[in-house]
Amino acid sequence: MASRIPKPAFTIRDAVTADLPVLVDFLTRLALHVNGGLEMQLKESEYQRLYEVLETALESPDKRIVVADLPGVGLIGMGDVTVWSSQSIWEQATVAEYRSAIIDDIWVEPDYRKFGVFRSLLKRLVEFADERGAYDLVLEYSSSNKEAKQAWTRLGFVTTGIRAAAFTQNVKEALK
Repeated sequence: MASRIPKPAFTIRDAVTADLPVLVDFLTRLALHVNGGLEMQLKESEYQRLYEVLETALESPDKRIVVADLPGVGLIGMGDVTVWSSQSIWEQATVAEYRSAIIDDIWVEPDYRKFGVFRSLLKRLVEFADERGAYDLVLEYSSSNKEAKQAWTRLGFVTTGIRAAAFTQNVKEALK
């Protein structure tokens, strides 16, 4: 009988300022993972920009960044969500405000996948969205990220559209 690897005793908590350097590192690794794992070095100016964006996010009442913290190891994962509000465009007797929660980034260190870290992070993000009255959850992931597609599909997310991106210069050239 094969022995089972014990689940690490991590905790999920709100991110704090001291976590920011690790969070920037996680976002960098997530971007590299999505782009095929190419080894690239983050520009100092981009590091600073990401740091400041995350620092501002920690202060926003409509945004939550959570981390998975493993005693003796440190942070092993992170996730964030933002609740957006919009008004209905349709004529009606009362003002209708719709709230959607945008799940932006979730990262779990490769050595700690398959231990429930992803689900624990997501559960905390969904609780935050629900507390703020979000009607639906929206996310985007790279079409090349097969792991993400499998994980989100298992949780009930359905592709509802396609988002395309282009460099401004390329579109300008095409319009000539």
